[in-house]
Amino acid sequence: MTRFALVVEFDGRPFMGWQRQAHGPSVQQVLEEAVQAVTGEETVVHAAGRTDAGVHALAMHAHVDVAKDIAPFRLGEALNARCRPHPIAVLDCRAVADDWHARFSCLGRSYEYRIVNRRAPLTVDKGLAWQVAQPLDTDAMHRAAQHLVGRHDFTTFRSAHCQAASPVKTLDRLDVGREGDRVFVRAAGRSFLHHQVRSMVGSLAQVGLGRWTPDDLADALAARDRQRLGLNAPPDGLFFVGAVY
Repeated sequence: MTRFALVVEFDGRPFMGWQRQAHGPSVQQVLEEAVQAVTGEETVVHAAGRTDAGVHALAMHAHVDVAKDIAPFRLGEALNARCRPHPIAVLDCRAVADDWHARFSCLGRSYEYRIVNRRAPLTVDKGLAWQVAQPLDTDAMHRAAQHLVGRHDFTTFRSAHCQAASPVKTLDRLDVGREGDRVFVRAAGRSFLHHQVRSMVGSLAQVGLGRWTPDDLADALAARDRQRLGLNAPPDGLFFVGAVY
């Protein structure tokens, strides 16, 4: 039995998320069916993190155990062939130690949220970014974001369906920057709560629109109350960027 580590890129629009779902297609399902087609084996593909419906990944790390004697390069190529026409690509495939785990060995995860800040409708970015038509003050958003960096109880920014044992997380970095009409929110930490990034982005947008001050965001965090959330940003603009091991 060989454990293979995969780096997977995917467009989340056709899927209900990473995890297998009874009510629709998932990234995990497509990959597991591809592995079975290649090896004849029923397997489970474990990922560094779960993503919601419509959320994308530039480099999701995953692993799968395979009994068949197959080279990593051949397995990666075969999985890409079997995943077509789904928008999933295996960027890297390599053999790893038996005790390496995509989720439990992970020391850090990073996300990027993309906003297009313009009035004209989206065309090529439709489904891949959140359009905000009103001007955003990204400097104010970045200042406000620093209130969230560090170890906090993130109950305000946690989905009611979150299954994490504790709402306390450590956010290592939360930066807001602009390139023309594109706004990027970049977050990094060991792990995140369900909807945490989208909830933080939605609330930062309230600051950028002038509806909240940076202190209002700090007060919302301190309240530890989901009812104090400013807004839950849509999944369209969220990308899992990478994992650290």
